[in-house]
Amino acid sequence: MSHNRQPLHAALLMLGSTLSFGVMALAIRLASKTVPTWEIAFFRNAVGILFLLPILFWPALTGSRFRSIAATLATGQISRYALRCLTGLVGMFCMFWSLANLPLGQAISLSYASPIFVTFFAVLMLGEVVRIRRWLAVVSGFIGILVIVRPWSEAFSTGLLVAVAGAVLSALVSIQIKQLSRQDSSNAIVFWTYVFWVPMSLIPALLDWRWPSPQEWLWLITIGLFGTLGQVLWTRALKIGEVSALTPISFVQLPFVTFCGWLLFGESLDRWTVIGAAIILASTAYIAHREARLRRDALATANAPNSK
Repeated sequence: MSHNRQPLHAALLMLGSTLSFGVMALAIRLASKTVPTWEIAFFRNAVGILFLLPILFWPALTGSRFRSIAATLATGQISRYALRCLTGLVGMFCMFWSLANLPLGQAISLSYASPIFVTFFAVLMLGEVVRIRRWLAVVSGFIGILVIVRPWSEAFSTGLLVAVAGAVLSALVSIQIKQLSRQDSSNAIVFWTYVFWVPMSLIPALLDWRWPSPQEWLWLITIGLFGTLGQVLWTRALKIGEVSALTPISFVQLPFVTFCGWLLFGESLDRWTVIGAAIILASTAYIAHREARLRRDALATANAPNSK
C-alpha cells in the first residue's frame, strides 16, 4: 500500500471498528432481555476465539510458518496475563451490565471516559510525566463524568457508577497491555487474553446458566463476531495510523448507537448527558492529540543522532 493512502486506509479501519463495536452494543442490549450478563460475557469470549483463531493461524495453514507463529505467541508472563484478564473480565461485565440496564447513549458516553483514567494510571504505574495541559484535560473529563452522573440530583443511580467502574477497569487494562507489550507481540496478547477469558467467564456463567433459544443464539454469535472484528480492525488501524487522527472517528459510535437506541427502544439522551458527553469527547480527543505529539517528539529526539 502506498504511503499516501495509509491515512485513508487507517480511517476506514477505525470506522469499521467503531461500527462493529456499535453493533455489538446493540446485540448485547437485545440478548440481555433474557440472557444473564455473565453468560453473555462467556459467549462473547467463546464465540470470539472461534473467529480469532483462524485469523491468527491462517498464515500457518497457507504456508510453512507454524513455528514462527508459535514463537510469536509464546510468553513468559502467564501470571501477568491472569491478572490482566481478571481485571478485563470484571470490566467487561460492568460494561455489558451498563449496556443492558442504562440508556445506550449514556452507557457509551461514560465508556469514553477510559482515556482520562489511562492518563492517571500512566502516572502512577508507568511513571509517565504529564504536563499541565493534559492534567487540565483530565480534570475537564472528570467534570464531564460528573455532569452525566449528577450525584447531587434525583437522576443519580448506582447503575451509573457501574458504567464508570467499567471505564476505570478498561483504563487499567490499557496500562497492563502496555506492560505486556514490552515483551510480547500484539497477537500474543490477544491470544492469551482469550485463552484466559473463556474459562474465567464460564465459571460465573454456570451459576446462572440457561441454554439460549435460536434467536438468542443469533444475538450471542453477533456479539462474539462483531466484538472480535472490532478489536482486530482497531488494532490494525492504530498500527498504520495516528492515534490523534483516529480517536475522533471512534466517537461516531455514540450517535450511531444513540440513534439505534431511539429507533429500537424509544430511548433519548437528556441534555445533561449530551453536555457531559461533549466534555468527555473533547477531553479524550485532546489527550490523544497530546500523547501522539509527545510520541513524535520523542521519536524525533531518539533519531536525531542517527541523522548526523
